[in-house]
Amino acid sequence: MKEKEKLYLQRAKERMEYLHLADAALEAESRVEGGQSVINPWVIIGGVATTVCSPESVIMPFNAKAGDVLAIAKPLGTQVIVNVYHWMQQNLEKYNRVKHVLSPETIRTVYHLAAHSMARLNRGAAVLMHKYGAHGATDVTGFGILGHADNMAKVQKDEVSFIIHTLPVFHGVAVAAEAAGFSRLLKGTSPETSGGLLIALAQEAAMAFCEEIEQSEGQPAWIVGTVEVGDRTARLEQNLKIVEAPESLNINS
Repeated sequence: MKEKEKLYLQRAKERMEYLHLADAALEAESRVEGGQSVINPWVIIGGVATTVCSPESVIMPFNAKAGDVLAIAKPLGTQVIVNVYHWMQQNLEKYNRVKHVLSPETIRTVYHLAAHSMARLNRGAAVLMHKYGAHGATDVTGFGILGHADNMAKVQKDEVSFIIHTLPVFHGVAVAAEAAGFSRLLKGTSPETSGGLLIALAQEAAMAFCEEIEQSEGQPAWIVGTVEVGDRTARLEQNLKIVEAPESLNINS
């Protein structure tokens, strides 16, 4: 392929990525302004989100109360299933560790579910935080659910601790993590890409929050922990429960 043709294809891919980003911005009731393009071997796109709002419209992260519960609206395990999928695609030696516990068809299915989860905005959960009077929230990304719970616990006004009793994971990811030696997933410290919001709510409000997420977005949400009187730390409950998200979700929502 000639250099000119390669450049044309590169520009076409960049244009498609921009259109996807613009679509996501519209879904978030925002827009893309400005931009810069550079030649790069890989097609990547990114941006910085800014907003202007009143202080009263911001739910601060430090008002959790003893008796609250913790809810999350996305399953865990993005890093695990993405790695397993690429091992399979490239037929790497590491794939031998997991091929006896997950079929190729299951790996592909769960990979696409994880991709959809990562592409899904947290906007719906954020809007419902206001409706149901959330007392605080954080996103679950690079430090895993326990790491981010601990960071939020440290800034609480009240002397409370966060106890995680349930880890909701993508279908098959727990057994794959164990087979592959990804011990961090079940320790709550596995990094997530575009993970869900971990939200502190009164118990009845949390139940209504989870129900409305499922009704409005066609995706499950879970109550994963409790807020108790404590020393501003987070920990996993000794009898930790692992629950799997459905293998087939309504990805058209």
